[in-house]
Amino acid sequence: MPLVSDLVVVIHLAYVTFVGVGFVLICSGAWLGWPWIRNPLFRWLHLGCIGLVAVEVVAGVICPLTLLENRLLIGGGGVSYERSFIGNLVYDLLYYDLPGWVFSASYLSLAAFTALLMFWAPPRRRRRSAP
Repeated sequence: MPLVSDLVVVIHLAYVTFVGVGFVLICSGAWLGWPWIRNPLFRWLHLGCIGLVAVEVVAGVICPLTLLENRLLIGGGGVSYERSFIGNLVYDLLYYDLPGWVFSASYLSLAAFTALLMFWAPPRRRRRSAP
């Protein structure tokens, strides 16, 4: 099961990257006038992803992807956090040894700023050109 756990940690990294890079791109795009950052599907999906993380923080719930990673490792007869080289590399990109409140404050702040961006640079549908 370590291979499946590695896959889950890669998906986890993709999720975190989407939220983090998406936020930077939305801010940059709003400032630079990039029209694609106003795509409603992208914006609502992005807000939903960070909103889910914020709800987990407020509810005091451990991230389901982290729990799944650990269960897969333990279920496969391994020790929790015992991964392959790639799994360890991705894991080290995701997890830092900081107090929990730092992460909670960061996630909640990012969610709040992302919600504010929905008003500062609202999503818009593309207008169809008249025939």
